[in-house]
Amino acid sequence: MPALVPPVSDEREGLLAFLAQQRDALRFAVSGLTDEQARLKPSKSALSLGGLLKHNVLVERSWVAGRIAQKPQEPITDWEAVFRLEPDETVAGWLDEYAKVAAATESIVRAVPDMGRPVPVPQNVPWFPKDVKEWSVRWVLLHVIEETARHAGHADIIRESLDGSQALELMADAEGWRAQYDSWMAPFKK
Repeated sequence: MPALVPPVSDEREGLLAFLAQQRDALRFAVSGLTDEQARLKPSKSALSLGGLLKHNVLVERSWVAGRIAQKPQEPITDWEAVFRLEPDETVAGWLDEYAKVAAATESIVRAVPDMGRPVPVPQNVPWFPKDVKEWSVRWVLLHVIEETARHAGHADIIRESLDGSQALELMADAEGWRAQYDSWMAPFKK
């Protein structure tokens, strides 16, 4: 995906395109890293790139498959583990899972006839509002985009702290336009 989302024909296409772009930002942030590097926490934060990737996979699945499609999800009991790439987990494994979740999201959202369709707000989550009984599919997708974008920003900072790589150069490498990038912008000096 290029640096900008292409023109979109309608709201649904726009929401899916912007979500895909933010997913790509997370993919770019982990590109070329070993699993060990993806577990590193180079700042005072408890966040790692592998943990952010894992978290976003689980969050998107929970919101889209769990909330919009109402498919039963395994409950999350250890919120810290959601942000941690465990020793038996790999970046490649979570990237594969992210691709599956992305495909499921596309399928689920394209099957929804009305983006205003109500989505029940679970009442057993302490940070969900108690005075709101439902969101819309539109609201859920906007929230998933916001959540993904927030963590893509965290990922940019963590990756730059690890090895000096910046988002634009990682995107240029991943998208195959590195030569063009280098011709108009001096590469970051490590």
